[in-house]
Amino acid sequence: MFLLIALCAPKFYQEFHWSRGTIGAAVSVNLALYGLTAPFAAALMDRFGIRRVVAVALAVIALGSGATVWMTAAWQLLLCWGLLVGLGTGSMALAFAATVTNRWFAVRRGLVSGILTAASASGQLIFLPVLSWMVEDRGWRPAAVTVSLAALAVIPFVWLLLRDHPADVGLKPYGAEEFVPRPQAAPGAGRRAVTVLLSAVRTGPFWLLAGTFAICGASTNGLIQTHFVPAAHDHGMPITAAASLLAVVGVFDVLGTIASGWFTDRFEPRRLLAVYYALRGVSLLFLPMLLAPAVHPPMIFFIVFYGLDWVATVPPTLALCREQYGEDSAIVFGWVLASHQIGAALVAFLGGVARDTFGSYDVVWYASGALCAAAALMALVIRRRPTGRVAVPA
Repeated sequence: MFLLIALCAPKFYQEFHWSRGTIGAAVSVNLALYGLTAPFAAALMDRFGIRRVVAVALAVIALGSGATVWMTAAWQLLLCWGLLVGLGTGSMALAFAATVTNRWFAVRRGLVSGILTAASASGQLIFLPVLSWMVEDRGWRPAAVTVSLAALAVIPFVWLLLRDHPADVGLKPYGAEEFVPRPQAAPGAGRRAVTVLLSAVRTGPFWLLAGTFAICGASTNGLIQTHFVPAAHDHGMPITAAASLLAVVGVFDVLGTIASGWFTDRFEPRRLLAVYYALRGVSLLFLPMLLAPAVHPPMIFFIVFYGLDWVATVPPTLALCREQYGEDSAIVFGWVLASHQIGAALVAFLGGVARDTFGSYDVVWYASGALCAAAALMALVIRRRPTGRVAVPA
């Protein structure tokens, strides 16, 4: 959802004369709330059910996106796209994928989490070219209204078709040998989310997982999704062409994430994470040399490569959360996702400030490449959970 702000950034600058730092601040609020809402959303799904939480989240997204058409000041951008859309998207986020995977599947969880994560890339693939055309040809307001109407259109399908637990339709979780009754609703959703966090922060693996995922967010949502289109535009590339390249990222993101889920079911997730982050860091070091007014083969290679690696980190990170924290893994993953979005928010804001200060994004690309190298090392030192260790108590 925050991609629309990146697409509209040149239009905002022309119409309202807002700096890149101001627009980056709105993206930062959106990204931070996206992450900070996730662990509470996972607990709310346990308390009130997946269907209700997702339906309300979609309504909030529709309100936030639709209200932007009347904005005239920067604080309204922060309120609508930062606060409201951030809360709405965070209430679904990847905590939704973690909750569905844990409830509905007893086997093939890595593959399932990869497919569900890839769904966000599919949405990017479908909407991004259309929205970029709207922004370029019709202005940013029709694009904002389109996002709002799309969110509203999905709500009836969620309410009628989505179910909270396999027991609701008389099924066993996929691969389970016995029928699993629906658990009792867990009271005190907010308290439980905080309690799980306080327990998890006393363990070393949590900080390593949170640190690596923060760098993941910094190098994807905060960096490429937020600043690639403006950076390409700085080099003379049309907005529609740059947005189309991001859509291509979405195509290969689907393939890479599903493949990563398959790998996670078969290989050591720590090593997979180290490989993913190392390759991502190397590719970022070459990006400043690839930006040009026209799309050329080396740039396409970068986009394909980066797409395959985009959220391939999610299945192994989720697998490590399950290994370390058992039944509370969805909530712990929600907090790890919060670190992902905080990292993204920092780079979204600091990247805009760096562009205003230095006149280019080069320093941002190089710094992010170095951070990815650090993430690769952090992933390798996450220790295995000893057999029989008790999961973090709720």
